[in-house]
Amino acid sequence: MQIWQICTTFALNNRYYVICMTIHTTPIEGLLVIEPKVFEDARGFFAETYNEERYQAAGITARFLQDNMSQSQFGVVRGLHFQKGEHAQAKLVQCIEGKVLDVAVDIRKGSPTFGQWYSVVLTAENHRQFFIPRGFAHGFSVLSERALFSYKCDNLYCPESEGGILLTDPDLGIDWQIPADKMILSEKDKKHPRFSHL
Repeated sequence: MQIWQICTTFALNNRYYVICMTIHTTPIEGLLVIEPKVFEDARGFFAETYNEERYQAAGITARFLQDNMSQSQFGVVRGLHFQKGEHAQAKLVQCIEGKVLDVAVDIRKGSPTFGQWYSVVLTAENHRQFFIPRGFAHGFSVLSERALFSYKCDNLYCPESEGGILLTDPDLGIDWQIPADKMILSEKDKKHPRFSHL
């Protein structure tokens, strides 16, 4: 894993300012954890959550076409979702309120990490973002009383191309950090096939 910074400079009122974001690579190629620069003072905070030029410099060349937001309560687990073929989606996700465990599973046939997964805790306080390129299934669990979750997608929603993997598949062995008797799943997510049936 590597860590690096991407910075841009701008001038305002004859003063120069530098905004940086920190990029963390992961053991799975393409998955990135991003920490935007957060400016805090007595009023609260300000953070730039997306800047195309800076994100492209970090290797994120996806052009985002759709933004989504979901609100969930403790114990909700959503996933594992993906879209197939030309409708595949890259996502840039962030927790706006609360705390979630975000998970991406590599479903790229031929990838050396095919079938492996990576998770990251996203909270309103840590301001982290998770970039998930095309070719991954995605899901998250809510670890706080309530969570507000934001997704940027580089392709439009296409119900005909939807796919899913059973998020409790023992072959994947994902620890969602929620006791089994506290998990809240949609009926649709309960019926997804196991990973071996992809």
